[in-house]
Amino acid sequence: MESKTIFLVLTLFLCSITIPVNSEYHSEGTLKSLHLKEKVTHLHFYLFDILSGNKPTAVQIAQPDTTVGPKSATPFGHVYAIDDPLREGPNKSSKVIGNAQGLYLSSSQSENLSLVLYADFGFTTGKFKGSSISVFSRNPITETNRELAVVGGRDKFRFARGFVQVKTHSLNYKNGDAILEYHVTLLHY
Repeated sequence: MESKTIFLVLTLFLCSITIPVNSEYHSEGTLKSLHLKEKVTHLHFYLFDILSGNKPTAVQIAQPDTTVGPKSATPFGHVYAIDDPLREGPNKSSKVIGNAQGLYLSSSQSENLSLVLYADFGFTTGKFKGSSISVFSRNPITETNRELAVVGGRDKFRFARGFVQVKTHSLNYKNGDAILEYHVTLLHY
């Protein structure tokens, strides 16, 4: 009798811990229910992409396991990590307002060099301090005017989407150092 009682108690205990709990790990709603107002923000800054010197802001971290000719500063398959300063103006003395951290890779096998950029543009001063935008896009760098996609953002740029118009302000063909002018248009909440 005692073994039947222990078995019954054990069975009831096991059944009680396997009863599913009626709970959800998510909830649904709309942006309107958050009472957020959509805004448009325009940003203008310069990105300094420095591959040369004793403190480069872009460094090669991978390359294909093949022999690549020296025709291009960034041959097909090369991957670079970046921590490029963002400045208010095109001079080294211009105020730093943030940095772009991420990766770019040389994605074109033709003479029309293209990079694919995956980067977080974080702002460290002013109204947008602590905020950032995420850019994930193809960058056909041989074109005069280029457009990149903004696919997200943080803090004041939550739910961001938009585009970046990029122009090369200056380029050193010997070492690959570049200063790029960025005009950003964002929709965000």
